[in-house]
Amino acid sequence: MRALGLLVCIVAASLTRPPLLPVEVLKSSGGLPAHIAGSFQRPIGFQQADNGQYFVFDRRAHAVYSVIGDSVKKIIEVGAEAGRVLDPSAFDIDPSDGTFVIGDAPFEGARIQTFTASGGRLGGFALPGRHMPRVTMDTFVLGGIGSIQFTGRTILINQPEHGSLITELAFDGTPQRAIGELRATGQADPNVHLALNSGFPLVDPNGGFYFVFSSGVPGFRKYDARGQLLFERHVEGPEVDEYLRTMPSAWPKRQVEKNVLPIVPAAIRTAAVDRTGRLWVALTSPFTYVYDRSGDKIRAVQFRGAEILTPNSLFFTKDGRLLVTPGCYEFKVP
Repeated sequence: MRALGLLVCIVAASLTRPPLLPVEVLKSSGGLPAHIAGSFQRPIGFQQADNGQYFVFDRRAHAVYSVIGDSVKKIIEVGAEAGRVLDPSAFDIDPSDGTFVIGDAPFEGARIQTFTASGGRLGGFALPGRHMPRVTMDTFVLGGIGSIQFTGRTILINQPEHGSLITELAFDGTPQRAIGELRATGQADPNVHLALNSGFPLVDPNGGFYFVFSSGVPGFRKYDARGQLLFERHVEGPEVDEYLRTMPSAWPKRQVEKNVLPIVPAAIRTAAVDRTGRLWVALTSPFTYVYDRSGDKIRAVQFRGAEILTPNSLFFTKDGRLLVTPGCYEFKVP
C-alpha cells in the first residue's frame, strides 16, 4: 500500500498517453567564447540581464562571474561569511536590473543572500532548521535549497517540510504565502514523501506559477496569480519510460554525511518558463519537453553544442534566446 498512489499515477499515465512527437535537434547559435566557457569548473547557471550583462553561477568554484564582452570578473567569492557563498545550490537573477539571489548551505544550514549586479550584498537570512539532502542527480546529492526563483520583490523556494510546494519569502525571509498542496505519495517514510514533493517553483511571466516535480512520477502543476490550482499534467514520453519502469516502491537508505537517508533519483534535471508562458522541462536524459499554456506537450527537443547536451540550467533572455549550461551556449527558439 505504501506505493499505491505512485502506481495508480503510472497506470493512469499509460492509459492516457498522447501521440508521440518527433524529436527536434536545436543547434547552438552562439554563447560565450570557448576559452571563457571552458574556464568554469561546473557552471549550473547562465543568465543575462536585460542590459546585456551575463552571469555564470559556478557551483564547484563556489562563485558567480560577470561577463561583459570578453571581460570576465568573479563577483562572488567562496566563504561562509556574509557576502560570500559556501556549498551553493541555487541561483537566479532579476533581469530588469541584474540583482540576484543565491542559496547556499554554510555549516549545514540553508541561507539565502541577495546581491547587486556588481556583487554587492543587499541582505540575507538563514532558513530555520537543518536541510537534509533528498534527491540524487548523477553523482551529486541535492541538499539545501534545490531551486530558487527571484521575482525582484520576493523569493520562491520549495520547502515541502512546511506543508506546501512553493514558499514565497520577503527579502528578510518573512514568509509571505504558501502555494500548492503536497501530492499524495503513499509513502510511510516521511523523508521519501518529502523527496517526492521536491521540485522547481517557476514564475510564469504572463501571470501565475508552475511547479515541476523533480522525482517520483514526473509531472507539473499550474497555479494562477492567487495561488489557486489551474491544472496538473504528467510528463510522458518514451524518454521517461525507463525511469518509470525502474522506479522502486521503496528506496534503500544509505549514509549521507552524518545521516542515514533514502536518496531518491531525479527524473527532471531542470525547468524554465519562456517569455510567452511555455514550460520547458529538461529530463535527466538528454531530452527536453515543451508544453503550451494549456499544459499540452507541443515539442520534444535536444540541444546540440559541440555535442548533444543534457541541460542543467535553462534561461530565456529578453529577446527570446535560450541560454543553456553546461557549455554556456545560446539557442534561437522559434
